[in-house]
Amino acid sequence: MFIQTEATPNPETLKFLPGKTVMESGVVDYTEAGAAEASPLARRLFAVDGVTGVFLGADFISVSKDATPWPHLKPAVLGAIMEHYLSGDPVLDDGAHVEATADGEEDFLEEDAGTVAMIKEILDERVRPAVAGDGGDIVFRSYRDGVVSLSMRGACAGCPSSTMTLQMGIQNLLKHFVPEVVEVRPVA
Repeated sequence: MFIQTEATPNPETLKFLPGKTVMESGVVDYTEAGAAEASPLARRLFAVDGVTGVFLGADFISVSKDATPWPHLKPAVLGAIMEHYLSGDPVLDDGAHVEATADGEEDFLEEDAGTVAMIKEILDERVRPAVAGDGGDIVFRSYRDGVVSLSMRGACAGCPSSTMTLQMGIQNLLKHFVPEVVEVRPVA
């Protein structure tokens, strides 16, 4: 099995491409080992000393780390991924929670439903594929008084360039196509 790796804009996160489907649908973002009980793959990765986050996408796994240098950590992460796929274990146990495009409550007024639908369409068609290419995901959280709140996940969470991505990229794109949008803000 050959597993490719790609750098992400976040120096603390690498994207691993096992050459196989990781998630049939949806995504899962584990930001701590205790939350990964439903994923044999994530459990193996968190067992590697230094791993602080695991994001499972359609065909990739983003792994975030602590201060341990990647040259020391990468071989162990590759080994854990290979061990998982050779074991035949599922990525997620039966009945595990899979997040679709959102995982939580969305906040917007009923009269803004049309605007929110346009925002989500732009995010799904133009933004999410690009963000997934960097090993992450972006989720709509709210729209109030022209302000769109978005949550960055995977490699994008905590990335030094995520503020620039939100402000210069996504905010400009949304303002262009949805004139009601005046600002885009990050939320946890």
